[in-house]
Amino acid sequence: MDAQNNYRKLQEILHCQLKNPALLEEALRHSSYVNEQLDADLRDNERLEFLGDAVLNLVIGPLLMQTYPQMHEGDLSRIRANMVNETQLAEIARGLSLGPYLLLGKGEIQSNGQEKNSLLANAFEAVVAAIYLDSGLEAAAAVVQYHFRDLVESAPTSTSGQDHKSRLQEAVQSTIKEIPQYRVVDESGPDHEKTFTVNMSVGTVQTQGVGRSKKAAEQDAARKGLELFESKND
Repeated sequence: MDAQNNYRKLQEILHCQLKNPALLEEALRHSSYVNEQLDADLRDNERLEFLGDAVLNLVIGPLLMQTYPQMHEGDLSRIRANMVNETQLAEIARGLSLGPYLLLGKGEIQSNGQEKNSLLANAFEAVVAAIYLDSGLEAAAAVVQYHFRDLVESAPTSTSGQDHKSRLQEAVQSTIKEIPQYRVVDESGPDHEKTFTVNMSVGTVQTQGVGRSKKAAEQDAARKGLELFESKND
């Protein structure tokens, strides 16, 4: 396999250029694939996954501290845990179109392994590790920061530990007894770099949020809605 050519598009999506793209191939190589090959030296992505988890936490921690300098350690830890988990990492992997690049065994292919949260999340962690080993922490951090920026910006700023959607829902239910409704009204950009626009409506309050994921756009709309709702009820 010509890793350089096969992964050129993926490197563009990741916004990085690896000197050794074979590392990228290893990051996408699941154990089910390796088990079906005759090459005894072929390695799966589990070791890279282990390293990538450490790199992600190392990068996300300082980024949250810089973004939210007044936030306490407990809230920072909770937010980081909400970002660096299987569901969220799988969503980022889908945004990067990692699924089609996964090297899987026949059984995983038949069970639609390219869409499994666990495989996608593990692959993303392994990809981060591949970038780290190839180009160093600064390069890995740049990639992580680029793809996590909306999540970081939409992270809850309340020390109560609630996100904007939860805070808005509690605020409106305690007064007008309604539940905020969210609706995606626009998607733009290529598959690996989409921008979502979401409308939020509750009572007489309507807002529009924008983000690199539906969740981020909903959080943005909820944040704006909470500000409007609180100003109306001051």
